[in-house]
Amino acid sequence: MGADREGGARRRPGRAVAYAALGAVLLAGCASMPDSGDLRDVESTPRQDTGVRVFAVPPADGAGPGEIMQGFLEALTSDDPEYDTARKYLTDDAASAWRPERSTTVLANGPSIETDCQAGVREEADSVICVLAGSRVATVDAQQAYRPADGSYRKKLHLTKNPDSGQWRIDGLPDGVVMGKSDFQRNYTSVDKYYFASNTAVGPTGQPVVVADPVFVRSRVDPMTRMVRSLLEGPTTWLGPVVRSSFPTGTALQKDVSGLTPDDQNKLTVPLNLKASQVAATKCTEMAAQVLFTLRNLTPTLESVELQGRGGERLCDLTQERAESAAWHGSAKRPEYLYFLDGKHQVVRMPTGSTGTGAVPVPGPLGEGDKGLRSVAVSRDEHTAAGVGDGGRSLYVTSLASGGSLGDALVTSTGAAPADRLTTPSWDARGDLWVADRDPHHPRLKVLEQGVAKPEDVAVPDLSGRIKDARVAADGVRIALVVEKDGKQSLLIGRIQRDDGTGQGISVDGLRSAAPGLEQVSAISWAGDSTLLAVGREQGGVQQMRFVQVDGSTLDRPAPGALPGVRAIAASEDERVPLVAYSDDGIVRLPSGAQWQKVDKDGTAPVYPG
Repeated sequence: MGADREGGARRRPGRAVAYAALGAVLLAGCASMPDSGDLRDVESTPRQDTGVRVFAVPPADGAGPGEIMQGFLEALTSDDPEYDTARKYLTDDAASAWRPERSTTVLANGPSIETDCQAGVREEADSVICVLAGSRVATVDAQQAYRPADGSYRKKLHLTKNPDSGQWRIDGLPDGVVMGKSDFQRNYTSVDKYYFASNTAVGPTGQPVVVADPVFVRSRVDPMTRMVRSLLEGPTTWLGPVVRSSFPTGTALQKDVSGLTPDDQNKLTVPLNLKASQVAATKCTEMAAQVLFTLRNLTPTLESVELQGRGGERLCDLTQERAESAAWHGSAKRPEYLYFLDGKHQVVRMPTGSTGTGAVPVPGPLGEGDKGLRSVAVSRDEHTAAGVGDGGRSLYVTSLASGGSLGDALVTSTGAAPADRLTTPSWDARGDLWVADRDPHHPRLKVLEQGVAKPEDVAVPDLSGRIKDARVAADGVRIALVVEKDGKQSLLIGRIQRDDGTGQGISVDGLRSAAPGLEQVSAISWAGDSTLLAVGREQGGVQQMRFVQVDGSTLDRPAPGALPGVRAIAASEDERVPLVAYSDDGIVRLPSGAQWQKVDKDGTAPVYPG
């Protein structure tokens, strides 16, 4: 080991050195990399303390090609804001041209280096080519959007030896950074930034509906400032067609702003390059709401935001309480009741916060009828319900008020068996009702505006397979679909594009996987602004319940406790609400910090509003 010390920590090329408040500590060490041998994975030692900052060590004098490669890859996993130390492993020209922000490639076990680093020109001892290889897991693009990926990764890096100094440096490499999955999970965090649905308004004052757009930022490299910059740059390409931002085009943070952090009153001041004359009061409130909702993902204690213009002039401010009335936010509305079907196939309900097991019939015909209901959905204002009855053939919509009538079925299916008929319906924030017909001879996705209009066919142009289940997000611009193909059931997310006057109707576009590791998805529910709870199986595995992100990334959130024979699940965008499932034990509930509890042994089909 080298004898170099700084703050009590030994320093050696290729090592990551962590500096904590009490001094510097050496977190990870690796043996020097030989110039020949087998493939070797580069994966840093796990760091458990997220408060510890990790900085890379520059190359040592006389380091060989293997050590240069090893040190460079470790520098990519450090907390160096602009990768200045990583650039020291490059020639001056390569350091100027390299753009690490272009992408992050995530590999299953870290990049392997071909340690022989064969000569690029065999007669030339001062030039070698090294190859990074591995199995892809995902990529994060320049917009910080995550996308699952598979297949092999193989990239060449060229190293040259400076004839004057005798030092090896990398002079040819691809843009972006690469690291293993565990390093990615330690270095990056998923944060929802928020925009507004393009043509959706709810509530008595027509509040705009906020939509979550998940991105990944480096968790210990000024994440608050970086999230504000990302928010101002606009939505990701996938979500962009269905959302809008209230920030005027060209809005940015003022020059050289960094280190944004709330003051001791939990208030954050955001200096923008805007003049007061450019911003109307209503728009400014919406802008502040976007910032506040976004940054509370990082700092839940944030209570207010003030937007400042050029010269420090105050544009507007917004508290958390006012933000909830300025915009409609699905996760901010706590459902009043849990609903399910009792042993008579009638709809019953119980208060969300109830600790008992008693449920009572809902007012109106669904709580007393004889339609043999198989599933139910309750509107988000809890005034209206939709039930699928008659063995799954018929969709009924009625008021949750005494004295109402059921009326005729609004959608019917001719599927031969219940499993080939109507899915559980689903409501969005607009009050529109969604349902799919699983009839293999006539599969279709339907939407009923306000739950009463004539059912409209929804085009799904990228669909390959048959929809087995559908759950629309509260925002009304994203929908989760369980799609069956070749005996496998996959969980996909699509964006809902509505008729903008072109006569194209409503469609679900941009389908992408939300749970690439699950092959047999049997139940789903929205469980957050960009989170779903899914029940399924991995290849060759057993049934499990798992939280997944809409972008297909892995959540740093423990899975619910094991539960046998799960057939349906119910979660809420408000994460404080207990999970509920229909399993071998009937209806069961999982309060926070507790075990599964029985609610009703004869109950089925649990749902929260939505």
